[in-house]
Amino acid sequence: MKNIKINIGSTLRLLGLCAILFGGSITIAAQDTTGAVKDEKPIRKLRDMKPVKSTFNDTYIIDNQSVDVSQKKTFEFELQHRFGVVTNGYKDFVGIFGDANIRIGMAYTPINNLKLGFGFNKYNLTWDFDAKYALIRQSQNGKGSLPLSITIFANMAVDTRDKSNFVNGLDRLSYFGQLIIARKFTEHFSVQVAGDIAYFNNVPGYINADGGISPLMQNYNFGVDVMGSYKVTEKLAILACYNQPLTQHPSANPHPNIGVGLEMTTKGHAFQVVFSNYQYILPQMNSMFNQNDYQKGNFCIGFNITRLWHI
Repeated sequence: MKNIKINIGSTLRLLGLCAILFGGSITIAAQDTTGAVKDEKPIRKLRDMKPVKSTFNDTYIIDNQSVDVSQKKTFEFELQHRFGVVTNGYKDFVGIFGDANIRIGMAYTPINNLKLGFGFNKYNLTWDFDAKYALIRQSQNGKGSLPLSITIFANMAVDTRDKSNFVNGLDRLSYFGQLIIARKFTEHFSVQVAGDIAYFNNVPGYINADGGISPLMQNYNFGVDVMGSYKVTEKLAILACYNQPLTQHPSANPHPNIGVGLEMTTKGHAFQVVFSNYQYILPQMNSMFNQNDYQKGNFCIGFNITRLWHI
């Protein structure tokens, strides 16, 4: 019996601790013995919480997805462009006349908090299909507020080059998944962090001494990302990002990305001029194969253009 008393006491203490922790964020209405609600104000307060408006001004932050999802029935046109690296100097006018990469995309938000999209990339003639869903949205309702926004993003890409580039059809596929956590601290300043994984069905390899093929890389790459925005005015913001790969590969580890940008917005447009060392645009390509070393000045000038229509 002594052991039973100890277990019950521990359980009660644990339940009490949980009540204290959760009570600071969400207040539960007390009930009498008949089950009637004595006070409906806490319930109304939770129900009426208002999400913060626009943690960021756009669904992109330089080379990354932002935590935001456009409102329901919004159609989105996306144009992303990255010029060549600036280290060639005047030869190709700091990369502007060099080997550029382009992505043209479209997206639609059919229901609240869910955006579906697709795009076509110049590099490897790659089509990509993505989905972004806002799990939790930061609210601004005092004691009943939610302090963070949480969004998940997933992408699948298909390399459509000639079949001679692949052993089988599944080698064309690659994937990217990301969990994004963000907070809007003030009307001017927002920050987000993310964890991501990129996966390729097929990776580069070489013929080893035994005549077999040894991969140069793992099929996957984990990474962490940090991004921020400071709104100088309502329509002008300064952007920054850092993407750090974590996975150690047999050879040719990808380099991290450092980016800064200037964002200008109107009611239906967002225009970003960016400077970073990611060039592939497609997130799984950047995460796995980026060989532009910022320590050697291998940066690229680029821009993102987003046009929104509410239909």
